[in-house]
Amino acid sequence: MINLTINGEPHELDVDPTTPLLWVIREQAGLNGTKFGCGIAQCGACTVHLNGSPIRSCRTPVQAVAGKEITTIEGVGSIDGELHPVQQAWIDEQVPQCGYCQSGQVMSAVALLAKNPSPSDRDIDLAMSGNVCRCGTYPRIRRGIKKAAIAMNGVADSGEKING
Repeated sequence: MINLTINGEPHELDVDPTTPLLWVIREQAGLNGTKFGCGIAQCGACTVHLNGSPIRSCRTPVQAVAGKEITTIEGVGSIDGELHPVQQAWIDEQVPQCGYCQSGQVMSAVALLAKNPSPSDRDIDLAMSGNVCRCGTYPRIRRGIKKAAIAMNGVADSGEKING
């Protein structure tokens, strides 16, 4: 039995300890927001947080995360259903095109802003470099992160142009 805490909820699961966390999240915990992309930890679609840091769940064995706090895209917003500022910025900036990579993109952006509340373009590019968007919405992703940073820092949008 493996004990996990996913989005604040305890789970006691009877799974092979070498099973990738992604499949435990999707198949055992029933949370389908985390996506399978490449299976080799290169695309970022499977990004979740482990104790607040982004990891690729497709290559992380569940035994390595027992007893640690796992947050998926379903756990990013508030309990009352309010969107996280990154999620709201994604809507406002119309970031998704096909949307498949976006849960991983959002998870990486949330982790970035938790560590760096006012990231530069370079900071954003570095933090997001492990997340591939086949539709190429990178300029919108950058704008979304900047918009979320403004919202999270309590600074009113002064009409400042946010470069793409």
